[in-house]
Amino acid sequence: MKIITYNQYQNQVTTENDALTQSIDDTVLEIINHVRKTGDKALFHYAKTLDHVDLDQLLVTKEEFLEAENQVDKSFIAALTEAKENITFFHEAQKENSWFVHKDNGIMLGQQITPMDKVGIYVPGGKAAYPSTVLMNSIPAKIAGVPSIAMTTPPQANGKINPHVLVAASLAGIDRVYKIGGAQAIAALAYGTESVAKVDKIVGPGNAYVARAKKWVFGDVAIDMIAGPSEICVVADESANAHYIAADLLSQAEHDEQATAICITTSPALAEKVKDEVEKQMNMLERKEIIQASINQNGRIIIADSLEEAFQLVNELAPEHLQLMIQQATDYLSYVRHAGAIFLGHYSPEPLGDYLAGPNHTLPTSGTAKFASPLGVYDFTKKSSIINYSKEALLDASESIVTLAEMEGLTAHANSIKVRKK
Repeated sequence: MKIITYNQYQNQVTTENDALTQSIDDTVLEIINHVRKTGDKALFHYAKTLDHVDLDQLLVTKEEFLEAENQVDKSFIAALTEAKENITFFHEAQKENSWFVHKDNGIMLGQQITPMDKVGIYVPGGKAAYPSTVLMNSIPAKIAGVPSIAMTTPPQANGKINPHVLVAASLAGIDRVYKIGGAQAIAALAYGTESVAKVDKIVGPGNAYVARAKKWVFGDVAIDMIAGPSEICVVADESANAHYIAADLLSQAEHDEQATAICITTSPALAEKVKDEVEKQMNMLERKEIIQASINQNGRIIIADSLEEAFQLVNELAPEHLQLMIQQATDYLSYVRHAGAIFLGHYSPEPLGDYLAGPNHTLPTSGTAKFASPLGVYDFTKKSSIINYSKEALLDASESIVTLAEMEGLTAHANSIKVRKK
């Protein structure tokens, strides 16, 4: 893992591989068009050619759900239940209520909150299984009051869904689960097929093909965000434990070869310790090859002259996950303007947020925390403005409305008011 200075990092220029992106887009658009034209036929085709399974049907049956429950340990169900309770507790606090205000002269204004009708959740199934993602994406939708939730996830080599993922879907109360992965799943949710009903919004992370597919269907359907590879940034001072820091960096590096793990520290001595710990711990982990590729490509330890300089870089990075492993971490919370999730202190590691604490782990990546937020209940609701004027109130306002409308040359707008004055 490379150790560099703040200035050296600032001078590095990262550019997107346009050729690779174009290649992915070409493939994704072909898949989307195929699904739109031939529906289920395309989905069965891609299950065979991309997932290498022959499916009899796309929808997971009740029997498969029952089989899955018998295949998982009771300890897993207990842990998942605890996670559900914590996730529910946190997201219940995000609920918004409709509100109304009454002004003089018979004017009532307000805002009505209503849930979306149909939501689709994508759950990855490539390099690992993610039952936690099932909970994180479905529970906020349930709390928002969404009546119909469908989930798509890639099938395993045996043509079935990972049993832990199915148990999570059952616990979360998801209505339908489909054995569909990749860009074809996004296309099916966005446009509908014989088996899959069109949804209003698609949420959930995925690989580059899923992310680009979400980008291309946006506008025909809503999406949560276009998620990139996972990121972690640890800000550490001399009080931090290098063993902990290395473990936390590696916890994100194991997600994907493109994942980013960065430590920013004011201590050159700690930087050297973290570097040694990363190498030491990496060799003991099961997903060593993925971790090593991630660390070699995107792993950095950056030495800053001060915590102020460290936080300046944090706000430029706008990381998905930010850990503040510094003394009096809470006192520095106001220094952070851009981050998906912020973990304070030495005993709040990122995996705590991934699984059990309660806040959502579907977070903005690739610097989008500068303008985007974690997935929440608010992502599954809509706001409608309410306007109710009495006759007297409208007459009082009529002159100003007519003046503004006629200035804009919209005389029919003005006439709508005038006919009520006569």
